[in-house]
Amino acid sequence: MSYQLSAVVADVELLREQTAGLDHAVLAALRQDFALLPVTPQLVEELTGGLPDFTTGEPSAEQPFQLVLSPALSELLARWSRPGPVAYLEAEFAGGLGHQAAAVWLGGEPSWGPCFDDRLDRPRAEWPINAALARLGVEPGPWIDPFAELGLHLERETAGWLAHGRRGLSADYWDELADEWELRQSDQHQQPPRPGPVGDWGIA
Repeated sequence: MSYQLSAVVADVELLREQTAGLDHAVLAALRQDFALLPVTPQLVEELTGGLPDFTTGEPSAEQPFQLVLSPALSELLARWSRPGPVAYLEAEFAGGLGHQAAAVWLGGEPSWGPCFDDRLDRPRAEWPINAALARLGVEPGPWIDPFAELGLHLERETAGWLAHGRRGLSADYWDELADEWELRQSDQHQQPPRPGPVGDWGIA
């Protein structure tokens, strides 16, 4: 099963303030009062006044993101980070193969990354997205890592996150559906469909 992510993640109130009035900004709720802003070509154009640029080859440590973070976009993320940390996250997986990358801005300047990994053979806490989320202040919880703790496994592509945000869904939407479903069933051992794990790097 495939997974794709291109998004800014930060405190929900920070993102609400920074994106107020933007036509193409859609915030999707995550746990712990964080939110995810799907990064679409339309949003990049609205933010920077220019069309986005993408790498022609496969992402690598030298060019970690498929979306080229232009000076205008990097400066905008830096400005957003003045009141609190802001992360840009990318990931793409299919058939168990892929990559993830992340960078964090804080106090108006880059503070960490970009970090890229296409092997994920290090401890889970050192994977780029988990490391970035820890720098945002994500707290440990019952889930296997910060990625799952915030609910980044709930949608598998940008279109899903856009729908998630436009419908005003919570990060616990699927769990709430499951609880609702269980109440209607006579057989307590039946279970509704739930989002599957994201390969071997999302949730256990």
